[in-house]
Amino acid sequence: MVPKKKEAHELQKIVDIDRVVHEPARLLILSYLYVVESADFLFLLRQTNLTKGNLSSHLMKLEKAGYVNIEKKFVEKIPRTLLSLTKEGRKAFHEYTKRMKKIFMELPG
Repeated sequence: MVPKKKEAHELQKIVDIDRVVHEPARLLILSYLYVVESADFLFLLRQTNLTKGNLSSHLMKLEKAGYVNIEKKFVEKIPRTLLSLTKEGRKAFHEYTKRMKKIFMELPG
């Protein structure tokens, strides 16, 4: 079945989504950080079930995009990594969810 011209145009909007946010592991990380002020690395590690290396890699990509702030500090001589969404990250996540909802609502059937 070939989609109608209007339907094909609506589906084309998926191509324009933020790929940094869209990747499943990063979307999961952003979802957790969106609902809290900040979270530590170990919390996200447990919640996402990602490996340390995988979580670190995705966090670095989110930091490079300006979406996540990574703060490393010591608490009673124990290293602790705190993570939070930046203003840009919060906006990017909000825009992503808004756009995806719109795309899904406009699907035929």
